Amino acid sequence: MSSQTPHGTAAATGTGKAAGAGGHLEGPRALLLDAGVPIASYYVLTGVFGMSTLAALAWSGALPAARSLWSLARERRFNAVATLMTATNVIGLLLSLVAGDERLMLAKDSAVSSTFGLAVLVSALIGRPLMAPMLKPWIVKGDAVKSAAWDRLTAESAWFRRVQSRHSAVWGTALLSECVARVIGAFTLPVDTMVWLGTVMLIAAIVVAVVVGGAVGIDKMEQMVRAEAAAHAEAAVAAAPAPNAGAAPAGTAVR
Repeated sequence: MSSQTPHGTAAATGTGKAAGAGGHLEGPRALLLDAGVPIASYYVLTGVFGMSTLAALAWSGALPAARSLWSLARERRFNAVATLMTATNVIGLLLSLVAGDERLMLAKDSAVSSTFGLAVLVSALIGRPLMAPMLKPWIVKGDAVKSAAWDRLTAESAWFRRVQSRHSAVWGTALLSECVARVIGAFTLPVDTMVWLGTVMLIAAIVVAVVVGGAVGIDKMEQMVRAEAAAHAEAAVAAAPAPNAGAAPAGTAVR
């Protein structure tokens, strides 16, 4: 086959490196730009600069909104995380228009984790786990061969897909639980306590999601990816023709 020629193999490997590098950058960077920066900037704008809730939500939502539109217009793809964070900020903006009760304003902060958590949980239930593209870079670690192995296992292994869904289900459940706890605390605990406890709850939910999410089979996934990558590499080497096969030995006179 032409795909097994040395030139074809090199071309495929080059393509794989490009894809792998893009996937490696897209996972952590996308999560940071689309979720981490907006959430962090909201707390910085309100807590450090004293900006109003309405203004802080509007400014912190600018980046994910821009990235969502850019993905649709330039890359012709749907940026799920950026769009989700944009929707979350819109919900926060609408809730911020409700004036009066300071406890309601504290409960409003759960809109971020609840919207994101619900979307992640639903994605796990329908078999399209939202956290899978964010998990992939941490397992393949920028390796093009492992990235291709991840894609093959996702397409061919039902168990592999189930673990992806379980991982997203853990994250969705943790974030929704944080939302419920924050709302309960906002209406039962002193306001001064909830000002700092709300952030502690969010951090605790993330830690729990990382620990429990890693226990649902992530180590086995890494082993499967390594094994699949190694098996595919060995098959490619075995199928490739020997270099200079049939060529006359160097220095032999041709009569």
